[in-house]
Amino acid sequence: NEKDRAKAPAKKKEDPSAIKEREVPQHPSCLFFQYNTQLGPPYHILVDTNFINFSIKAKLDLVQSMMDCLYAKCIPCITDCVMAEIEKLGQRYRVALRIAKDPRFERLPCMHKGTYADDCLVQRVTQHKCYIVATVDKELKRRIRKIPGVPIMYISRHRYNIERMPDDYGAPRF
Repeated sequence: NEKDRAKAPAKKKEDPSAIKEREVPQHPSCLFFQYNTQLGPPYHILVDTNFINFSIKAKLDLVQSMMDCLYAKCIPCITDCVMAEIEKLGQRYRVALRIAKDPRFERLPCMHKGTYADDCLVQRVTQHKCYIVATVDKELKRRIRKIPGVPIMYISRHRYNIERMPDDYGAPRF
């Protein structure tokens, strides 16, 4: 019957002068440097393929230049996906492959399918906030900047530089 049916709630007209609420994602307190005990010396640095290539072109020793940049002990880490990417590039990148197989590099195993290195690095950094990402790739830098609390190391003017290190952790990005 018509009288038994529930009436649809009347839509309220939005007041343009009313304060609009929006959800702002909350970042965990571990992203603030004073609480993040994982990100400290010795620094674990995830190295990308093109970072090794640009280091060779700039004639920089990878580990020594990292230590000069951060003033602390650095452990370069390389994932299986990055290693596979360097191996796929062939003979032109044999020097990069030799550097990547250096015993000073820590090898990180990958448990996922596929060998796309950028996705692997982003996934690992999202899960574990204890890494600094070393890359020169603009697209990968753009993706990592969206993840709060992850510093980026890059090469500029024949030296290593760091972006977003401890002094600006937790600061809102505009």
